[in-house]
Amino acid sequence: MVIAACGWTCARAETLDSVVASIGNLAITSSDVEQEYRFERFLDGQWPPPPPTPAALASSREHLTYQLLLTREEKPGPDDIAESEKSAAVNLVALRSEYPNDGDFAQALKNLGMTEAELQVRVARQNLVLHLIDQRLRPAASPSDDAVAEYYKSTFVPEFQRKNNGAAAPPLSDVESGIREVLLQKRINELLDQWIEELKPTTNVRFHTF
Repeated sequence: MVIAACGWTCARAETLDSVVASIGNLAITSSDVEQEYRFERFLDGQWPPPPPTPAALASSREHLTYQLLLTREEKPGPDDIAESEKSAAVNLVALRSEYPNDGDFAQALKNLGMTEAELQVRVARQNLVLHLIDQRLRPAASPSDDAVAEYYKSTFVPEFQRKNNGAAAPPLSDVESGIREVLLQKRINELLDQWIEELKPTTNVRFHTF
């Protein structure tokens, strides 16, 4: 799921490529979506990116649309923005470390079509959306003790034994925090889907053919 101003999602008046999504009178073009696809692959370390499939482009279009929708809905404050910018600087250091040297990193950025400053802004916007989602939905997503125990019994133990030739699984107390986070993220994703579906009619979200 994953937090994305108008300058990188909106079609300008002179833009000639097709509109593939809209939020009210705000347009997202095919080139916006293609750039989002390349950006996502860059962050995932899939560089140079494989040719996008129709399904991959549709997924990137959804990410781009919903990031903008949620940012507009939540109206982030100065503290939210400052935190996202701080975390983006850390992310940028990690991204740079994946390349043998600064020259290779600079070439990858050139191929992506972004400067380092533009990349950091883009990552900060994504982090902002993730922060807003977590801030809004985490309080309602905490799993119960019964849910944790059931996941341990029905999912964790069988999976652990399958991967470890039937060895005894660690006690619940040793893995409880990890299980809670798995269930928490699963519930956040479910609540996010519900939230977006509730927003669509009131914000006039539409997807168009590529």
